[in-house]
Amino acid sequence: MLVHPDIDPVAFSIGPVAVRWYGLMYLIGFVLAWLLGRYRASRPGSGWTPQQVDDLIFHAALGGILGGRVGYVLFYNFGAFLDNPLMLFRIWEGGMSFHGGVLGVFIALGIYARSLRRGFFEVTDFLMPLIPPGLFFGRIGNFINGELWGRVSDAPWAIVFPVAGPLPRHPSQLYEAALEGIILFLLLWFYSAKPRPVMAVSGLALLLYGIFRGVVEFFREPDAHLGFIAWDWLTMGQLLSLPMILAGLAMLGWAYRRQSH
Repeated sequence: MLVHPDIDPVAFSIGPVAVRWYGLMYLIGFVLAWLLGRYRASRPGSGWTPQQVDDLIFHAALGGILGGRVGYVLFYNFGAFLDNPLMLFRIWEGGMSFHGGVLGVFIALGIYARSLRRGFFEVTDFLMPLIPPGLFFGRIGNFINGELWGRVSDAPWAIVFPVAGPLPRHPSQLYEAALEGIILFLLLWFYSAKPRPVMAVSGLALLLYGIFRGVVEFFREPDAHLGFIAWDWLTMGQLLSLPMILAGLAMLGWAYRRQSH
């Protein structure tokens, strides 16, 4: 039987400032997105400059952090927000929603696209392949913190998370790291390496993420204060992933239909 290692959530301290693993994982994700974006911008015919990549990552990071926090509060902890609205600003206490982060990034990118006088989906098509490494390290941060564990399982690789009780559980954080981080990155990176219709890369990213997240939700323990939304199996994560799948399919179909005309 495997037992989750008791890892100190604080990676290191500099005087009174404690740097937590989770925040460090986000930082690594942003740095990797920046480096990958600059690499792509350096390729002939990319249509992007390194300075534009710098600004793009800044806008995406700001939108993702703000949207992720607001999304978590509204989608997963709205009752606590009504009791204490100031909790919205307590980011150091944890709580981020990927789906809210996506909305925040899209809003920020819309603003940035207008400043560049580019089409919105021209910008998102460039950005989408840069995001999965950040998702990978974010889920590793969840695993280090021993949070967002999976459902009870008798699989030989199941792990006991002491804060969740004595029973072994799916390490769903690692499932998500593999699917949303490694596999999604490889598929998007190589798909976008060749010219594609505008909106196609963004559509594929939404479609694949929605599918991967929906699958992992079958192994992930639902949020305790929400439980199952319906039918003893539908979770909030799956409910929020369904529009992403439908939007991704619609965007792919529209992108290739416009190209054929």
